Amino acid sequence: MITLEFLLTSLVVVLIPGTGVVYTVSTGLTRGRRASIFAALGCTAGILPHLVATILGLAAVMHTSALAFQILKYAGVAYLLYLAFATWRDRSAFSVDGSMSKTSAIGLIGKAFLLNILNPKLTIFFLAFLPQFIDPASTRPLIDLHVLSLVFMAMTFVVFVIYGFLAYGFRQFVIESARVQSALRYGFASAFAALGARLAASER
Repeated sequence: MITLEFLLTSLVVVLIPGTGVVYTVSTGLTRGRRASIFAALGCTAGILPHLVATILGLAAVMHTSALAFQILKYAGVAYLLYLAFATWRDRSAFSVDGSMSKTSAIGLIGKAFLLNILNPKLTIFFLAFLPQFIDPASTRPLIDLHVLSLVFMAMTFVVFVIYGFLAYGFRQFVIESARVQSALRYGFASAFAALGARLAASER
């Protein structure tokens, strides 16, 4: 069930930069290494509702219901635009003390969780992706689905933590240059806005 093809495909999917990667990298740069772990944890936890929706068949309902998809999609767009605006305005994020600034661990996890839970594409992705790797002759398809999902989530967490740690490695360079700080702040804000625009323009 857990084949090399599944692992390689999952790794490619996880490595592709998206909202979770952008958020984890920006958190690693602006809040530190420990904070990036919480961001990665929140992004990973945000997969759970989509998994539950897939198992219960809600993904199929959303795939056929234009209204349900549009509501969730624009909620995600609004949240991404909010993050873009908040990032653009926050000039205090690049603090030297290495603390998590004013954002608590729960706050970081909550933001990351919302990023993924408000992405309708993720639910449909689970509906289309995971079943391909389940043996049609399996006598326990739901258990197989859970196992594949847990492996995918574990890979997501590990890869995102690596992204966050790599970003933290450049933190000192960022702190020492006000110009780099401004460029990154505007860059991350633009990335969140672009992801929101892409989601708004996407079809099911």
